[in-house]
Amino acid sequence: MEVAQVLCMKGGNGDTSYTQNSLLQKKVISLTKPITQEAISNLYCNNFPASLCIADLGCSSGPNTFFAVLEIVATVDKVLKKMGHQLPEIQVFLNDLLGNDFNTIFKSLPKFQKDLEKTTGAGAESCFVTGVPGSFYGRLFPSESLHFIHSSYSLHWLSHVNLCS
Repeated sequence: MEVAQVLCMKGGNGDTSYTQNSLLQKKVISLTKPITQEAISNLYCNNFPASLCIADLGCSSGPNTFFAVLEIVATVDKVLKKMGHQLPEIQVFLNDLLGNDFNTIFKSLPKFQKDLEKTTGAGAESCFVTGVPGSFYGRLFPSESLHFIHSSYSLHWLSHVNLCS
C-alpha cells in the first residue's frame, strides 16, 4: 500500500481528532509569522498581481487550516495598505492527501469568511477557496500559477518513508 493512502490525520471533531489536538502546530504557525511577513513584503516589492494565488500544502483538517490562511491574507492586506493598495482577489488552494477530511474544512468556511471580513474588511466574494486533494510528490498546479506557498508540518514527508511491517 502506498504511503499516501495510509497516512492521514483523524478527521471530524471528536476528542481524538486532529481538530482537537493541533495546538502545537498552531503555535509553530504563529512563530513563523515574521518569515511570512518578510516573504509577502518581498513578493510585493515589484509585483502587484490583480489576484493572489496561495496554496497550503498539507493543510490537514482543523482550525489551523484557516488560521494559516488568515495570517497570510492579513499580512498581504497590511503590506498593501502601507503601500496604498487594496487587497486583491484571493484564490486559496488547500492541499492534502486524498484521505484528508475536506468536509470538516469546508464546514468551517463560514467562520473563516467572518474572520476574514473582521480582519481585513474583505467579504467572502473576494476570497475563493478550493480543495486540491493529492500528493505533492506529483504535480498539483499549472506552471507559474501560484504566488505564495505555505507548508507547515508536511515538508518532512519530502523524503521517502519506509513503513515497517
